[in-house]
Amino acid sequence: MKRTDRSLITSEIDQLTRRYQLLVGRLARTGWISQGSVLHEPPRAWRWTRKVKAKTVTVALSAQQAALMKQAIRNQRALDELIDEMRQISQKIILGTLPGVSRRKPRSA
Repeated sequence: MKRTDRSLITSEIDQLTRRYQLLVGRLARTGWISQGSVLHEPPRAWRWTRKVKAKTVTVALSAQQAALMKQAIRNQRALDELIDEMRQISQKIILGTLPGVSRRKPRSA
């Protein structure tokens, strides 16, 4: 089999597959998720702000809600990074292990 720029060898496929399975496990362990930001506005006032249909929406939170919402926002950001890496691995495996279309030879003038 001729190796092209895009083709992967078995060890690369195995390594990418192991990494992907590790990411799947992390995905399953992701806790609560949320978007937005949490800000403290003294005295004892917490605000959760996010966009809904291109409008900024703000909700008052208790200190306990704010702490959990901050963690959910951190989880969301980690999840976004995790999914980006999973997408990159998926594309690399698909393009590097299956035959693609034949390219046309350039026309001579």
